[in-house]
Amino acid sequence: MNSFRLFLFLSVVSFSFSDESVISHSHHILPRPLILEYPETIETQLRNSGEEIDLECTSWRFAVEANNLSPWKTIPQECGDYVKEYMMGRGYRSDLDRVSKEAGEYAKGVELNEDGKDIWVFDIDETLLSNLPYYIDHGYGSEVFDSVEFDKWVEKAMAPPIDSSLKLYDEVLKLGFKVFLLTGRSEKQRGVTVDNLINAGFRDWDQLILRAPEDHGKKATLYKSEKRNDMAEEGYRILGNSGDQWSDLLGSSVSIRSFKLPNPMYYIP
Repeated sequence: MNSFRLFLFLSVVSFSFSDESVISHSHHILPRPLILEYPETIETQLRNSGEEIDLECTSWRFAVEANNLSPWKTIPQECGDYVKEYMMGRGYRSDLDRVSKEAGEYAKGVELNEDGKDIWVFDIDETLLSNLPYYIDHGYGSEVFDSVEFDKWVEKAMAPPIDSSLKLYDEVLKLGFKVFLLTGRSEKQRGVTVDNLINAGFRDWDQLILRAPEDHGKKATLYKSEKRNDMAEEGYRILGNSGDQWSDLLGSSVSIRSFKLPNPMYYIP
Protein backbone atom coordinates (compact mmCIF):
# COMPACT_ATOMS: atom_id res chain seq x y z
CA MET A 1 0.00 0.00 0.00
CA ASN A 2 2.82 2.39 0.90
CA SER A 3 4.50 1.60 -2.40
CA PHE A 4 1.32 2.44 -4.27
CA ARG A 5 0.95 5.75 -2.39
CA LEU A 6 4.57 6.66 -3.21
CA PHE A 7 4.04 5.87 -6.88
CA LEU A 8 0.88 8.00 -6.97
CA PHE A 9 2.66 10.93 -5.30
CA LEU A 10 5.58 10.79 -7.70
CA SER A 11 3.23 10.61 -10.67
CA VAL A 12 1.33 13.75 -9.59
CA VAL A 13 4.55 15.66 -8.90
CA SER A 14 6.02 14.57 -12.22
CA PHE A 15 2.90 15.65 -14.11
CA SER A 16 2.88 19.02 -12.35
CA PHE A 17 6.49 19.77 -13.24
CA SER A 18 5.94 18.50 -16.76
CA ASP A 19 2.90 20.75 -17.23
CA GLU A 20 4.73 23.75 -15.83
CA SER A 21 7.63 23.05 -18.12
CA VAL A 22 5.36 22.92 -21.14
CA ILE A 23 3.62 26.12 -20.14
CA SER A 24 6.90 27.80 -19.38
CA HIS A 25 8.40 26.62 -22.63
CA SER A 26 5.31 27.59 -24.56
CA HIS A 27 5.48 31.02 -23.03
CA HIS A 28 8.84 31.53 -24.64
CA ILE A 29 8.06 30.12 -28.06
CA LEU A 30 4.76 31.96 -28.64
CA PRO A 31 5.23 35.05 -30.90
CA ARG A 32 5.26 38.32 -29.09
CA PRO A 33 3.26 41.35 -30.40
CA LEU A 34 5.45 43.38 -32.79
CA ILE A 35 5.15 46.84 -34.35
CA LEU A 36 6.61 46.56 -37.81
CA GLU A 37 7.87 49.69 -39.57
CA TYR A 38 8.02 49.14 -43.29
CA PRO A 39 10.28 51.43 -45.33
CA GLU A 40 8.57 53.74 -47.80
CA THR A 41 8.33 52.29 -51.26
CA ILE A 42 9.84 54.16 -54.17
CA GLU A 43 6.32 54.88 -55.40
CA THR A 44 5.33 56.43 -52.06
CA GLN A 45 8.47 58.53 -51.98
CA LEU A 46 7.86 59.77 -55.50
CA ARG A 47 4.23 60.54 -54.71
CA ASN A 48 5.16 62.50 -51.61
CA SER A 49 7.87 64.30 -53.55
CA GLY A 50 5.39 65.15 -56.33
CA GLU A 51 2.85 66.44 -53.84
CA GLU A 52 5.48 68.64 -52.22
CA ILE A 53 6.49 70.10 -55.60
CA ASP A 54 2.84 70.79 -56.47
CA LEU A 55 2.38 72.53 -53.14
CA GLU A 56 5.49 74.67 -53.63
CA CYS A 57 4.51 75.56 -57.20
CA THR A 58 0.95 76.43 -56.18
CA SER A 59 2.39 78.74 -53.53
CA TRP A 60 4.71 80.26 -56.12
CA ARG A 61 1.85 80.85 -58.59
CA PHE A 62 -0.22 82.50 -55.87
CA ALA A 63 2.69 84.84 -55.15
CA VAL A 64 2.90 85.67 -58.87
CA GLU A 65 -0.79 86.57 -59.11
CA ALA A 66 -0.68 88.54 -55.87
CA ASN A 67 2.35 90.52 -57.09
CA ASN A 68 4.39 89.36 -54.12
CA LEU A 69 7.45 88.17 -56.05
CA SER A 70 10.52 90.11 -56.98
CA PRO A 71 11.02 90.50 -60.76
CA TRP A 72 11.62 87.11 -62.35
CA LYS A 73 12.72 85.96 -65.82
CA THR A 74 11.64 82.32 -65.94
CA ILE A 75 9.39 80.02 -64.00
CA PRO A 76 11.15 77.79 -61.42
CA GLN A 77 12.66 74.78 -63.14
CA GLU A 78 10.81 72.34 -60.90
CA CYS A 79 7.47 73.98 -61.77
CA GLY A 80 7.62 73.27 -65.52
CA ASP A 81 5.17 70.37 -65.43
CA TYR A 82 2.95 72.17 -62.94
CA VAL A 83 2.61 75.28 -65.12
CA LYS A 84 2.01 73.12 -68.18
CA GLU A 85 -0.80 71.22 -66.45
CA TYR A 86 -2.33 74.46 -65.20
CA MET A 87 -2.23 76.25 -68.54
CA MET A 88 -3.54 73.26 -70.50
CA GLY A 89 -6.09 72.16 -67.93
CA ARG A 90 -9.35 73.33 -66.43
CA GLY A 91 -7.69 75.52 -63.81
CA TYR A 92 -6.52 78.23 -66.20
CA ARG A 93 -9.83 78.35 -68.08
CA SER A 94 -11.78 78.45 -64.83
CA ASP A 95 -9.68 81.34 -63.53
CA LEU A 96 -10.13 83.25 -66.79
CA ASP A 97 -13.87 82.70 -66.66
CA ARG A 98 -14.01 83.93 -63.08
CA VAL A 99 -12.18 87.17 -63.87
CA SER A 100 -14.37 87.94 -66.88
CA LYS A 101 -17.53 87.10 -64.99
CA GLU A 102 -16.66 89.45 -62.13
CA ALA A 103 -15.66 92.19 -64.58
CA GLY A 104 -18.92 91.76 -66.45
CA GLU A 105 -20.96 92.03 -63.25
CA TYR A 106 -19.12 95.20 -62.34
CA ALA A 107 -19.61 96.67 -65.82
CA LYS A 108 -23.36 96.07 -65.67
CA GLY A 109 -23.59 98.01 -62.44
CA VAL A 110 -21.79 101.11 -63.72
CA GLU A 111 -23.94 104.11 -64.57
CA LEU A 112 -22.39 105.63 -67.68
CA ASN A 113 -22.44 109.29 -68.58
CA GLU A 114 -23.86 110.44 -71.89
CA ASP A 115 -20.75 112.27 -73.06
CA GLY A 116 -19.03 109.18 -74.49
CA LYS A 117 -16.04 109.58 -72.19
CA ASP A 118 -16.40 106.38 -70.15
CA ILE A 119 -13.84 103.84 -71.30
CA TRP A 120 -12.61 100.32 -70.65
CA VAL A 121 -8.93 99.62 -71.28
CA PHE A 122 -7.79 96.20 -72.46
CA ASP A 123 -4.28 94.84 -72.79
CA ILE A 124 -3.87 92.46 -75.74
CA ASP A 125 -1.40 89.61 -75.17
CA GLU A 126 -2.71 87.01 -72.67
CA THR A 127 -5.68 89.32 -72.13
CA LEU A 128 -7.56 89.33 -75.44
CA LEU A 129 -5.27 87.13 -77.51
CA SER A 130 -3.61 83.95 -76.29
CA ASN A 131 0.02 83.24 -77.12
CA LEU A 132 -0.22 79.80 -75.60
CA PRO A 133 0.62 78.11 -78.94
CA TYR A 134 3.96 79.95 -78.86
CA TYR A 135 4.68 79.12 -75.24
CA ILE A 136 3.86 75.45 -75.73
CA ASP A 137 6.93 75.35 -77.97
CA HIS A 138 9.01 77.37 -75.49
CA GLY A 139 8.55 75.53 -72.23
CA TYR A 140 5.58 77.45 -70.81
CA GLY A 141 7.89 80.16 -69.53
CA SER A 142 10.84 77.96 -68.57
CA GLU A 143 12.95 79.59 -71.30
CA VAL A 144 14.25 83.13 -71.10
CA PHE A 145 12.08 85.37 -73.27
CA ASP A 146 13.40 85.77 -76.81
CA SER A 147 11.92 88.91 -78.38
CA VAL A 148 13.13 87.97 -81.87
CA GLU A 149 11.38 84.60 -81.79
CA PHE A 150 8.27 86.07 -80.24
CA ASP A 151 8.07 88.78 -82.93
CA LYS A 152 8.16 86.04 -85.57
CA TRP A 153 5.12 84.51 -83.89
CA VAL A 154 3.33 87.88 -83.74
CA GLU A 155 3.92 88.40 -87.45
CA LYS A 156 1.90 85.27 -88.18
CA ALA A 157 -1.21 86.94 -86.71
CA MET A 158 -2.43 83.54 -85.55
CA ALA A 159 -3.00 84.06 -81.82
CA PRO A 160 -6.45 82.71 -80.88
CA PRO A 161 -8.89 84.69 -78.76
CA ILE A 162 -9.34 84.13 -75.06
CA ASP A 163 -13.01 83.22 -75.22
CA SER A 164 -14.06 84.62 -71.86
CA SER A 165 -12.33 87.92 -72.69
CA LEU A 166 -14.07 88.11 -76.05
CA LYS A 167 -17.37 87.69 -74.23
CA LEU A 168 -16.50 90.49 -71.79
CA TYR A 169 -15.28 92.67 -74.66
CA ASP A 170 -18.63 92.34 -76.45
CA GLU A 171 -20.52 92.98 -73.21
CA VAL A 172 -18.78 96.27 -72.40
CA LEU A 173 -19.29 97.50 -75.96
CA LYS A 174 -23.02 96.75 -75.76
CA LEU A 175 -23.22 98.52 -72.42
CA GLY A 176 -21.89 101.69 -74.03
CA PHE A 177 -18.24 101.79 -72.94
CA LYS A 178 -15.65 102.96 -75.39
CA VAL A 179 -12.85 100.43 -75.70
CA PHE A 180 -9.18 101.42 -75.74
CA LEU A 181 -6.57 98.78 -76.50
CA LEU A 182 -3.25 99.53 -74.82
CA THR A 183 -0.47 97.11 -75.70
CA GLY A 184 3.28 96.82 -75.31
CA ARG A 185 3.58 95.73 -78.93
CA SER A 186 5.51 97.96 -81.30
CA GLU A 187 3.85 100.44 -83.64
CA LYS A 188 5.44 98.58 -86.55
CA GLN A 189 3.26 95.59 -85.61
CA ARG A 190 0.02 97.54 -85.97
CA GLY A 191 -1.04 95.86 -89.22
CA VAL A 192 -0.61 92.27 -88.07
CA THR A 193 -2.12 93.12 -84.69
CA VAL A 194 -5.24 94.57 -86.30
CA ASP A 195 -5.53 91.54 -88.59
CA ASN A 196 -5.14 89.14 -85.67
CA LEU A 197 -7.69 90.97 -83.52
CA ILE A 198 -10.29 91.06 -86.29
CA ASN A 199 -9.74 87.43 -87.21
CA ALA A 200 -10.18 86.52 -83.54
CA GLY A 201 -13.49 88.36 -83.34
CA PHE A 202 -12.53 91.70 -81.79
CA ARG A 203 -13.96 94.75 -83.50
CA ASP A 204 -15.20 98.30 -82.94
CA TRP A 205 -12.49 99.48 -80.55
CA ASP A 206 -12.08 103.23 -80.31
CA GLN A 207 -8.29 103.40 -80.03
CA LEU A 208 -5.41 100.96 -80.48
CA ILE A 209 -2.29 102.28 -78.74
CA LEU A 210 1.09 100.67 -79.44
CA ARG A 211 4.66 101.61 -78.48
CA ALA A 212 5.99 104.46 -80.59
CA PRO A 213 9.78 104.67 -81.17
CA GLU A 214 10.17 107.01 -78.20
CA ASP A 215 8.41 104.47 -75.94
CA HIS A 216 10.87 101.66 -76.52
CA GLY A 217 13.07 101.02 -73.51
CA LYS A 218 10.49 102.24 -71.02
CA LYS A 219 9.22 99.83 -68.42
CA ALA A 220 5.64 98.79 -69.09
CA THR A 221 4.36 100.38 -65.88
CA LEU A 222 5.71 103.79 -66.91
CA TYR A 223 4.72 103.48 -70.57
CA LYS A 224 1.14 102.47 -69.80
CA SER A 225 0.81 105.06 -67.05
CA GLU A 226 1.81 107.78 -69.48
CA LYS A 227 -0.77 106.61 -72.00
CA ARG A 228 -3.49 106.51 -69.35
CA ASN A 229 -2.43 109.98 -68.25
CA ASP A 230 -3.03 111.14 -71.82
CA MET A 231 -6.51 109.60 -71.75
CA ALA A 232 -7.33 111.38 -68.51
CA GLU A 233 -6.05 114.70 -69.85
CA GLU A 234 -8.37 114.28 -72.82
CA GLY A 235 -11.28 113.95 -70.42
CA TYR A 236 -11.77 110.21 -70.53
CA ARG A 237 -12.83 108.34 -67.40
CA ILE A 238 -11.14 104.94 -67.06
CA LEU A 239 -13.79 102.85 -65.37
CA GLY A 240 -12.42 99.40 -66.17
CA ASN A 241 -9.03 97.93 -67.03
CA SER A 242 -8.18 94.31 -67.87
CA GLY A 243 -4.65 92.94 -68.09
CA ASP A 244 -2.57 89.87 -67.32
CA GLN A 245 0.37 91.85 -65.88
CA TRP A 246 0.40 94.10 -62.86
CA SER A 247 2.24 96.60 -65.06
CA ASP A 248 -0.99 96.80 -67.11
CA LEU A 249 -2.88 97.97 -64.05
CA LEU A 250 -0.58 99.85 -61.67
CA GLY A 251 1.01 103.30 -61.86
CA SER A 252 -0.84 106.55 -62.43
CA SER A 253 -4.33 107.30 -63.77
CA VAL A 254 -5.42 103.84 -62.68
CA SER A 255 -8.88 102.55 -63.39
CA ILE A 256 -11.79 102.69 -60.95
CA ARG A 257 -11.72 98.88 -61.09
CA SER A 258 -8.92 96.74 -62.46
CA PHE A 259 -9.11 93.04 -63.31
CA LYS A 260 -5.99 90.86 -63.30
CA LEU A 261 -6.05 87.82 -65.58
CA PRO A 262 -3.89 84.84 -64.60
CA ASN A 263 -0.48 84.39 -66.22
CA PRO A 264 2.23 82.32 -64.55
CA MET A 265 4.35 82.06 -67.73
CA TYR A 266 6.10 85.42 -67.78
CA TYR A 267 6.55 88.70 -65.94
CA ILE A 268 6.73 92.20 -67.44
CA PRO A 269 7.79 95.03 -65.10
